[in-house]
Amino acid sequence: MNALVPSETLDIGWLAGLIAGPSWPALLPPAEEARRQRALRAIRLEGLLPLLEQASREGRRGVTINAYQAWLAANPGHPQAMAAWFNLGVELVQTGDPAQAVTCYRNALALKADFHEAAINLGLALEAAGQVEAALATWQQALQPEPVRRNLLNQRGRLLEQAGRFAEAEQALRASLISDPAQPDVLQHWTHLRQKLCLWPIHAGDIPGLTVERAQLHAGPLGALALFDDIDLQRRIVATWLERKVPAAPQRLAPAGGYRHDRIRIGYLSSDFCRHAMSFLIAEVLERHDRSRFEIFGYCSSPEDGSEIRARVIAALDHHVRIGAMDDEAAARRIRADEIDILIDLNGLTRGARMATLRWKPAPVQGTYLGYIGSVPLPELDFLLCDAIAVPPDRAHLYAPKPLAIEGLYQANDSRMPELPALTRAEEGLPQNAFVFCCFANFYKITAEMFADWTRILHAVPGSVLWLPEDGYGGSTQLRARFAEAGLAPERLVLGPRVEPARYLARMRLADLFLDTTPYNSGTVASDALRMGLPLLTRAGTAFAARMACSLLTAIGLTDGITETREDYVARAIAMATDPTRLAAARAVLAGDAWMRTLGDSAGFTRRLEAALESVRRAP
Repeated sequence: MNALVPSETLDIGWLAGLIAGPSWPALLPPAEEARRQRALRAIRLEGLLPLLEQASREGRRGVTINAYQAWLAANPGHPQAMAAWFNLGVELVQTGDPAQAVTCYRNALALKADFHEAAINLGLALEAAGQVEAALATWQQALQPEPVRRNLLNQRGRLLEQAGRFAEAEQALRASLISDPAQPDVLQHWTHLRQKLCLWPIHAGDIPGLTVERAQLHAGPLGALALFDDIDLQRRIVATWLERKVPAAPQRLAPAGGYRHDRIRIGYLSSDFCRHAMSFLIAEVLERHDRSRFEIFGYCSSPEDGSEIRARVIAALDHHVRIGAMDDEAAARRIRADEIDILIDLNGLTRGARMATLRWKPAPVQGTYLGYIGSVPLPELDFLLCDAIAVPPDRAHLYAPKPLAIEGLYQANDSRMPELPALTRAEEGLPQNAFVFCCFANFYKITAEMFADWTRILHAVPGSVLWLPEDGYGGSTQLRARFAEAGLAPERLVLGPRVEPARYLARMRLADLFLDTTPYNSGTVASDALRMGLPLLTRAGTAFAARMACSLLTAIGLTDGITETREDYVARAIAMATDPTRLAAARAVLAGDAWMRTLGDSAGFTRRLEAALESVRRAP
């Protein structure tokens, strides 16, 4: 390109002044408009970029968008037009206009079919505009070299998983890992998809370059609980994940020595103050906290779902602080400003967790509870709430942070009982006179070993059935196939749809024995079963997650439901199904007000929780 003549240089300087203004003038006098057009034709895109980036940083994205549009109109067919269309698409997405961004990215691809970043962004814009199938088709059809193809496969896998198309998502992520197995995030999602789909073995060693050891190390925090009954391995998996995902904050905000308050300020941090199992567990505790000694804050990044339980939780808080729109530093500084004495994270490593907020150490004492049942080795956490059954004292040194035992039972419960519908076995698709084994755990908790034991039990109890929830994502298909391989008639596996909470509880009354999973026990679901008088059989393991049901059964007095080995588990299930007196004895333990006196004693639990928290409070 020839050097600019002096008049063109002056025109570009004048254009820069327009871009620096508060808005892009739509109309100019004819002479000035001619000058603007000369400047737009004279300036190269790399000369325009710093001006537009500055405008966007200053919040004047409207100027940036109009300037890009004007440059493109003034330079039809320019070699740099594909980059301008791409940048314009990025700006439109930032302003919340993905539909217009779609047009921009398509224009960029029309000019350069192998413009990889445009293909990725086009799919993302289509997704944001609600066009999921179009997004998937874009990524499927894009012409890409191998590194970018992996990115497209990963995007497809992510979106397919969100859409509940787990089998397709698993295949997309498998293809990505075959291309490059050194992708920890992809490996984590792929592993958990295989768990949900009951694709056993989860790690079959059939991806070149991916050792079983590496696959295990990157199984992800939640997946690890259902794969390994190994406290040390679970802790290392989580530590590896945290090191990769949650860097240290620049500083710690709270004074190490704590504060001096007349009432202890407890802060609960959660994204699940909504229709979520955690809220159903914790609501009554929030209501029952002793206000003469405690002041309760809720730091909430939960969705506004309009549910009754959300309204109840918010009403139970002395201070409801919405932090969903705050970044981690802002949320931490708000907690610090409130001088919280003890901050309790209710997410752990589940969806919506604010681990990065905790890294700022906004409270002098911080702990984790309920959300994640295992080690969360974050240096800024001081305790993990548990009980002496779930985490025996001789194993406490294996956990991080340090276990803090609540006397008796670790699990909070809500003593309120919703009104339950009257149900019959026929309505739920169950045979009237058969012995009904059930398990209402999520499918990712079911292992090949566990399912094999269940089929052994059914073979030994003629006519019995196994009642599981229908997942709707592909796992049910796998379980039916495994059931057939075990030589069992298909009608002996009953898969029922997931239902609303009251019906879910009422269903428990129709079953005879709940078969718990291991190494990740049922927690909330186990408590619900016992509440409904449904005997539960578990196998006690080593780690916290493998001892949850053991803790519940010990608290309510049904220790006959606790086994130690696979053989004992199978034999005990058969005995309870074939010996009416043994099953009747178990039901007698659960009869009357047994649950309310033990697991459902929310008032007593709250006092014991408060005693544990008082023991770790720091005050000058």
